[in-house]
Amino acid sequence: MNFVEELRWRGMIHDVMPGTEEQLLKERTSGYLGIDPTADSLHIGHLVGVMMLKHLQRSGHTPIALVGGATGMIGDPSMKSAERNLLDEDTLRYNQEKIKKQLAKFLDFESNIPNRAILVNNYDWMKDFSFLSFIRDVGKHITVNYMMAKDSVKKRLSGEASEGMSFTEFSYQLMQGYDFLHLYREYGCRLQMGGSDQWGNITTGTELIRRVAGGEAFALVCPLITKADGGKFGKTESGNVWLDSRYTTPYQFYQFWLNVSDADAEKYIKIFTSLSKEKIDSLVAEQQAAPHLRPLQKCLAEEITVMVHSREDYDMAVSASEILFGKATSQALRSIDETTFLQVFEGVPQFNISKISLAEGIKAVDLLTETAAVFPSKGEMRKTVNAGGVSINKDKLEDFEAIIDSSYLIADKYILAQRGKKNYYLLIAL
Repeated sequence: MNFVEELRWRGMIHDVMPGTEEQLLKERTSGYLGIDPTADSLHIGHLVGVMMLKHLQRSGHTPIALVGGATGMIGDPSMKSAERNLLDEDTLRYNQEKIKKQLAKFLDFESNIPNRAILVNNYDWMKDFSFLSFIRDVGKHITVNYMMAKDSVKKRLSGEASEGMSFTEFSYQLMQGYDFLHLYREYGCRLQMGGSDQWGNITTGTELIRRVAGGEAFALVCPLITKADGGKFGKTESGNVWLDSRYTTPYQFYQFWLNVSDADAEKYIKIFTSLSKEKIDSLVAEQQAAPHLRPLQKCLAEEITVMVHSREDYDMAVSASEILFGKATSQALRSIDETTFLQVFEGVPQFNISKISLAEGIKAVDLLTETAAVFPSKGEMRKTVNAGGVSINKDKLEDFEAIIDSSYLIADKYILAQRGKKNYYLLIAL
């Protein structure tokens, strides 16, 4: 597989150094991408780079994921208006282990294939570097003029609200450049990848390799992902969409991809899946023929949820989605975990009811009019029940005076009442 061509048709190339494609077609090549370890989980903003590493391995080359333990202690000034918080070593090590587990869902670190993935942490080779050694052995090869000419530096220094840039941040591109030189020496790494905002830092690395080692190295960057409406990709009202289910549940993760616009779905399915061009073209044609069926969004949400989480998590997310929008059953309602259950019904009217009185049993008519004001009157409830418009836990209520007791509780705490097709009410037994 031609790696550069694969990324090109997927819309994943913003800039590429001349000679990169020829190098990758000539021989197996190691390529690396840096990952910020300032959290113990990746979010979907990292996924573009991770998919680049995945495609690199699929193409027969060796992917190197570099966790920036040293550079993470400084903070990259690119596209930032202020310095980041600095992390201690214990936190960075913990974050690295968590990130590796997530990367293992995309990359093969374990098998005996000749191009198995490698995980490195630049803290391991930077921690023993003295300041004097660094500025003598590395700093002398790159001029201040060269560093000042980088867009990331110029934008930061010329911004109206800028308070300048500390020497710590100014040294970032030199440290990243040294990472490339180190990997070139240790692993024969010839390629660095990243987002388009990293072009300046990456080319500093290729220049350092040329000047110090007399070698040739290459750069490839992808465009920064945006939404069709100009909004920031990967951000929701509640913040980042994380890969760790502790922060973003599989249901929320699935819903994010399911709800992207048609234009975004056509772009994202190329970037965030490994589906073939033929398959994607077929889905695009289906979408154009019947956009209301949303085949692109459904396939995108399935592919990426299974890849990041699991088939079981995907199935549960689909079941949870059908509770609100499909013909889900009481059994499906009870099969999802409590966290997902509450997310599905976030924002619906809630009523507290007595667990003790429920143990003795309450007539449905009393429960939904007096205990919880789902209906304003018994007369209106009777009329709606007779019309087949009332459900308890997704089961149609046939008898106006049916006894509702503790056996109806979901997770020993909740009863879901439904009036009509779209009106849900959550009864919480305390």
